[in-house]
Amino acid sequence: MKSILFREIKSFFGAPVGYLVIAIFLLLNGLFLWIFEGEFNILNSGFADMTPFFTLAPWILLFLIPAVTMRSFSDEKKQPTIELLLTKPLSLWQIVGGKFLGAVVLIALAIVPTLLYVFVLNDLGMKDNPFDFGSTVGAYFGLLFLISGYASIGIFTSTLSENQIVAFILSVFLCFIFYYGFEGVAVFFGSAGDYVSRIGMDYHFKSMGKGVLDTRDILYFTSVAFFFLSLTVYQLKGLKS
Repeated sequence: MKSILFREIKSFFGAPVGYLVIAIFLLLNGLFLWIFEGEFNILNSGFADMTPFFTLAPWILLFLIPAVTMRSFSDEKKQPTIELLLTKPLSLWQIVGGKFLGAVVLIALAIVPTLLYVFVLNDLGMKDNPFDFGSTVGAYFGLLFLISGYASIGIFTSTLSENQIVAFILSVFLCFIFYYGFEGVAVFFGSAGDYVSRIGMDYHFKSMGKGVLDTRDILYFTSVAFFFLSLTVYQLKGLKS
């Protein structure tokens, strides 16, 4: 699996893709959080916290991660180098796991520079409004789990088509459904709406953002990632047979 992981990271940073993804993520967050007027502008919010960032980041990543993962297997199928990949002395889980971790590592690297926001806001915090490190740490963990969920969906959709654009659109659609879709339709289910919203990532991401790492939230994201990676392995078995 290490060979696939290093191969993915090398391919990301051996071309402009990796640098472009990191730059776009930081640029969009920087503009919305510090420059553009609006609800996400931290300086205009009057509070020294990272809530605007953790509200905005999932929506940016909803498009950015599919853009990273869309080539994972669709490009291999189009080349075609998928046959060569599947004949390597690696299990399907090792191949899928390597590509999955490669995408997660790339996006995680894009998030690291945003830790600078934490130090800036901590300096801006007042005595009567101190910076909340607990909820911030929890939200960062939640963001990493959210990234894993998005990445697993993107890896799966890349096996469905040789066309990267098709894989990208399918990934964005599924990521949207799992992040906000269940939350959006929950209002139509009356008293059962709370249970419907719990199926979505948004509910569990917000729960971790409170600063409490509940095992139910961790189990949820782990289950989502495992489910879509299992579907990916199943798809590859069809190609291998």
